[in-house]
Amino acid sequence: MDAKQIKTAISNLEKSQDDDASLLEILKTLDQGIKATEALLRETKVGIVVNKYRGSSNNEISSLVKSMVKKWKEDIKKSKLKSDGKTPNSTASQKNGTTTTTTSSSSSSSTTKSTTTTKSASTAGTAEKSLKPARVYEGKRSCKIDGVDYRIYEESIRNSMLDALYTGLAKENKTNGPNEIFGVAKEIETEVFGMSNHMTNDFYRSKLRTLVANIRSSNNPELRAKLLSRRLAANKFVKMSPEEMANENLRKEREQIEKENLFKAKSAVEKKAVTDRFQCGKCKQRKVSYYQMQTRSADEPLTTFCECVNCGNHWSFS
Repeated sequence: MDAKQIKTAISNLEKSQDDDASLLEILKTLDQGIKATEALLRETKVGIVVNKYRGSSNNEISSLVKSMVKKWKEDIKKSKLKSDGKTPNSTASQKNGTTTTTTSSSSSSSTTKSTTTTKSASTAGTAEKSLKPARVYEGKRSCKIDGVDYRIYEESIRNSMLDALYTGLAKENKTNGPNEIFGVAKEIETEVFGMSNHMTNDFYRSKLRTLVANIRSSNNPELRAKLLSRRLAANKFVKMSPEEMANENLRKEREQIEKENLFKAKSAVEKKAVTDRFQCGKCKQRKVSYYQMQTRSADEPLTTFCECVNCGNHWSFS
């Protein structure tokens, strides 16, 4: 099969992803028709597409994909060994009971040139890889879509939690690779499993569901970014409260609400007095009601809460 035929087969493969029979037929066609080379795999990206079905629930599909990927790797390895430099020709001569190995100068020269050429090709390949732009992941992501085998434990509940964590961490993510995201998901699950005395009990389930809900929150992309960049370690994350996980804007909103509630709290409010000593910063009037409360430790000064009689503006100071 040439590159064009392979790309057509890939397109049909993606269209038939919900039909196991069609999937199996197309995969078998690719298996029989492709003689893998590094250039062909890079051009068509067939290896990436096929590998997505490695974790298929259909054992026949899963086994076939693993066999195909293994065969392609072996084909590329053999091709590389075949194309690498030749070994120098040596002649052995027997003289006076001792064996002398002679290598021709032309062979030595050929070997040197071959080595130089190989090194140059290797350097060029490294430079090409370094210039190659990072892959961008588009659309919805999950273990199944990204081709990640998350079923690494005997307990299905642990595998399900890994899948849920991966999906949450990968939400709206276009840059982090599957291995990187799965590594963070595994660290979080492992920490919670340890906190629950290595049992999948109610604490384990409840804790992970809470963590997943916070990770997946549309209002908190900062949390996902911190976890994936390792600015927030898994062992610290699992001990945080929902309030600590909230993003900066949400925390400020909660503080503002608490502050407003403090103003409105009648039971703890002393009788208000009206004075002209304070000026409203909003309307510049000097008709202001105020009261004082001890909001901090006893050795700290009282906090004065002010309200403009004219426009209702609130402020406080110590």
